[in-house]
Amino acid sequence: MACNGANQPLLSGSATSTTQKSNGDAPRIRRLRRVRSAPLAEFGPCGVNGNASLPRSESVFGSLHPSFKKVAIFLTVYLGVGTICFYMVRNQIRGEKTNGILDAVYFCVVTMTTVGYGDLVPNSNLTKLLACAFVFTGMALIGLVLTKAADYLVEKQETLLVKALHMHQKVGQLEILKEIENNRMKYKFYMALILLIVLILTGTIFLSKVENLDLIDAFYCVCSTITTLGYGDKSFSTEEGRIFAVFWILAGTICLAQFFIYIAELNTEKRQRALVKWVLSRRMTNVDLEAADLDDDGVVGAAEFVLFKLKEMGKICQDDISLIMEEFEELDVDQSGTLSASDINLAQSVETRRS
Repeated sequence: MACNGANQPLLSGSATSTTQKSNGDAPRIRRLRRVRSAPLAEFGPCGVNGNASLPRSESVFGSLHPSFKKVAIFLTVYLGVGTICFYMVRNQIRGEKTNGILDAVYFCVVTMTTVGYGDLVPNSNLTKLLACAFVFTGMALIGLVLTKAADYLVEKQETLLVKALHMHQKVGQLEILKEIENNRMKYKFYMALILLIVLILTGTIFLSKVENLDLIDAFYCVCSTITTLGYGDKSFSTEEGRIFAVFWILAGTICLAQFFIYIAELNTEKRQRALVKWVLSRRMTNVDLEAADLDDDGVVGAAEFVLFKLKEMGKICQDDISLIMEEFEELDVDQSGTLSASDINLAQSVETRRS
């Protein structure tokens, strides 16, 4: 085995020398180029006896992605509790008021997004403590739940974007999926940019038409809102404006946050691709050959070479390899250096006896 000092390659069955290649072992190397992945857990059996999972009930929310169910639940609870609390203490909140319930919802949204215009502010110790509690709860809700849902929504629109970009070309579904997979972060960035522009234009036009602000002030209010700067000199003061603000502020602030996240991830992806290109283009040296020889047998097998290159690319580290090899050793009950169906069955029976 690879970790017990034995003189053999990291994974048995892969060619390790020129002699083995010439003896008809080339197909083994070719098999390493395309490795099948394990089946996804959600499609695999989940019962103790290997029975297939029970079909899900077709409810109203059955077709929704699980993240949207969480979003709906958490957001409803947050806004519901916040609306009740701030409506009950509405007389202890000073500022420009319209409708009691609407103002409570609006105050919750402005608080959770940390916009904080200042058009409605706590005016007692109780409301100040409530605001403190709701701002932390709202920030956690946005960071842990809403941004994930926004990311999923953006991801779902990638196919439409790629189809639009290749509108005048005959591109099949397979090519579209491959294009998305190879440039996923770039298309997420484009989608977030498009959504952000639409939200900025929508907010500017609405503030200009409904709140009667001139275009510069409307654009200024939009920018101070979605960046959560919230100076407060310009805000939503009408009843119609606050109904619009409840949805628009949430969408705008989250979209801008996702936009900057995608910029950072796109930059990281570019650096990673540059590193991969450098690793694959540079020449192998004797020092590299010695480092790649994990079992110290003087030759580097295909599996050892793959692991060495993956480590250079930063896609895997020595700790990962060590953990995987520990699992391999546990499954290799007969200490043969290879895994077979009998090894797996024997390892499972040993584990059953231990439990």
